[in-house]
Amino acid sequence: MSKKKIHNENEDLQILLQRAFYLLNRYKLVEGFVNLQGDSGQVLADSSVQKRNLDELQHFIDYLHPADIADILEALPLEDRLIIWNLVKTELDGEVLLEASDAVRETLITGMGINELLAATELLDADEIADLAPDLPREVIDDVFLSLPTAERERLREAMSYPEDAVGALMDFDVITIRENVRLEVVLRYLRRLDELPDHTDQLFVIDRNEHLKGVLLVSKLLVSDPDIKVSEVMTKEMITLHPDDNAQQAASAFERYDLVSTSIVDNNGKLQGRVTVNTVIDFIRDKADDKERNLAGLSEEEDLFSPVLKSVKNRWAWLAINLVTAFIASRVIGLFEDSIAQLVALAALMPIIAGIGGNSGNQTITMIVRGLALGQINTGSAKKIILKEIGVSVINGIIWGAVVGLFTFVIYQNAALGLIMMLAMALNLLLAALLGVLIPLTLRRLGRDPALGSSVMITAVTDSGGFFIFLGLATIFLL
Repeated sequence: MSKKKIHNENEDLQILLQRAFYLLNRYKLVEGFVNLQGDSGQVLADSSVQKRNLDELQHFIDYLHPADIADILEALPLEDRLIIWNLVKTELDGEVLLEASDAVRETLITGMGINELLAATELLDADEIADLAPDLPREVIDDVFLSLPTAERERLREAMSYPEDAVGALMDFDVITIRENVRLEVVLRYLRRLDELPDHTDQLFVIDRNEHLKGVLLVSKLLVSDPDIKVSEVMTKEMITLHPDDNAQQAASAFERYDLVSTSIVDNNGKLQGRVTVNTVIDFIRDKADDKERNLAGLSEEEDLFSPVLKSVKNRWAWLAINLVTAFIASRVIGLFEDSIAQLVALAALMPIIAGIGGNSGNQTITMIVRGLALGQINTGSAKKIILKEIGVSVINGIIWGAVVGLFTFVIYQNAALGLIMMLAMALNLLLAALLGVLIPLTLRRLGRDPALGSSVMITAVTDSGGFFIFLGLATIFLL
């Protein structure tokens, strides 16, 4: 790897994006002149200036890391994205597709032919092909299967058999195995014959003749130990192991808790299947975090910043429709108290405060609950305690901030009763927000849905309608 490539990998992404925009716009500027001039503009298109523009753009792309290329593609409109994509070297196509988001990957694959897709996948490992498989046409997957050696074909079939939230979907088959009865000198000679070690190799896996995992030999231990002693004397038998069907989120938590770089995956009989590495876990956590952010707002993962208008409309219409329904419900709640509002106009000015604070409080609670569910910190036994805790928080917040709002209301309108109503309504709506902030994600989880899916939309809708009803109802009973 050249020094320039290392330098580019360490550059701030914004600098890379600015450079890409500059080179791309300079190239497109000449292309625009060509299109305006028609056939007479071909001379300009073939000129040394335009060739130099294209060469600079090509040179820039050639020395970027695949992850940087993917980030740049995600920041470009479709037309510009395809210009850059066509300049990416064929041997990097597969790596860039792996790094790109699902939505961007879909736009890139759509414009590729079968032969291009086969060329992009032929340099990837079985576990990497499995990551791309859901987005590839069926005929491409069939051709890939036929082109792989028998062992790789079985690995690919195994990797594709696991759901995306299982540890098996994160499995890397590229492992180094050794026997416990050999000397460390033999292990060192074996490693030196390899072209390179698999990424994130911090330990070697010790297996028996039947490939059952017996322990691990840390690379750090290998380097500092006497080369004449046997592996069995320095290997570690106490180790973290995972099963292919384990939950991937729990595996990610184990990596964080125990500061793992890699760990083994074994079947029910203790036979080594593969490993999981920290880079794969980080990618999984990043993707899940992105999904959570989208789900909280009711957005689909299939949409990116530059998706076609109709596709974006299709992805968003469902939750907008739900919002519209809840808005009508909130308006009808207000309509029930039209006479009250007409008699005391101050109610119209004050009721958005109750609803707004309730929505914010509910979103805070939902964020904590969704995070706790994702980290496996919430179970059936702890749910009741969490509800009681959130009720306590809402009661205290309701008293404190209700008193503040009530005091301001009294100062502005010189109406002590109205101030007390504001205080009580604030406390009750925060209590409602706390209860629903816990119950909505727990209910979604019980129904087998993502607890973040539209939770923010639902809590806002409920606290709006509930806040209006509580405040206006109390005002009607006690003031009018």
